[in-house]
Amino acid sequence: MLTIGFVLLAYLIGSISFAIVSSKLFGLPDPRTFGSKNPGATNMLRTGNKLAALTTLLGDGIKGWVAVALAIHFGLPHGLDVYGLALVVIAVTLGHMWPVFFSFYGGKGVATALGILLALDWRLGAAALGTWLLMLAAFRISSLSALTAALVAPLAAWWWLGNSPLTGSIVVLSALLIYRHKRNIADLLRGKESNVGQKAGDLEQS
Repeated sequence: MLTIGFVLLAYLIGSISFAIVSSKLFGLPDPRTFGSKNPGATNMLRTGNKLAALTTLLGDGIKGWVAVALAIHFGLPHGLDVYGLALVVIAVTLGHMWPVFFSFYGGKGVATALGILLALDWRLGAAALGTWLLMLAAFRISSLSALTAALVAPLAAWWWLGNSPLTGSIVVLSALLIYRHKRNIADLLRGKESNVGQKAGDLEQS
């Protein structure tokens, strides 16, 4: 029962879309209606409102951290085991990608994944973030940076967490993130993927 409670809570926390919250807060169009139509920080940046994009980025990252941190600090001492914690990791990811509050139309999970990794072990978060920043500086393509970080995360988890259910949950998280980027992968292969900061109108015309 405890595991079900924390898994359900994690899914509901994940279902809060900060891109949509930010769009309402700053009087911007629904992010599902312009640009890449993805409710995430990169698409919010296409509005030109950097504060809205930052709010989205931080909000989505913090919710991933909060869901896992709650399970660690309040679940583990009261009987939640490592398998339950692994399910929490997957649940908050599923909540972000398929949120119950927004007709199951969610984001791709990059910021939320970073928050999850930081909550599990700061070294995992640092490895993923460092990879993302390095790739972004080199290529200026957010999706390529995210995909590379998604490939690095399970390796980092295996290195620091070993053969653990948590490592398995990070493999699932990364697989889900890559799946959600399938359109971006196709655009990358065609050489048509947009750069960070490209305006929504430019993206729709490209």
